[in-house]
Amino acid sequence: MIHKKDNLKLGILIGLLAPSVGILGYYLVKFYPVFSFREYFNAIIHNKSVLTAVSSISLMANVIIFTYYINRKIDQTAKGIFLITCIYILAVLVYKLTG
Repeated sequence: MIHKKDNLKLGILIGLLAPSVGILGYYLVKFYPVFSFREYFNAIIHNKSVLTAVSSISLMANVIIFTYYINRKIDQTAKGIFLITCIYILAVLVYKLTG
């Protein structure tokens, strides 16, 4: 089973994919009938308040999955998720502070 495998590379992969699910989920709940995904994505890039909301939701996806792996003591996978989460946070902060 993939959720029992203890592997840093798997954690990195999960850490990269989970925010995408969060971004898509936020779009479907908040913007779907009114805006196309392209318009939504442009809003994320050009509007920092939307970026803040979307990044918070997408990081929650990582936090939930990270907590699952930590509670089951699957530490290498959790490390990968945590690493990508930290990189993601830094990227959002740099973008918000420089743009």
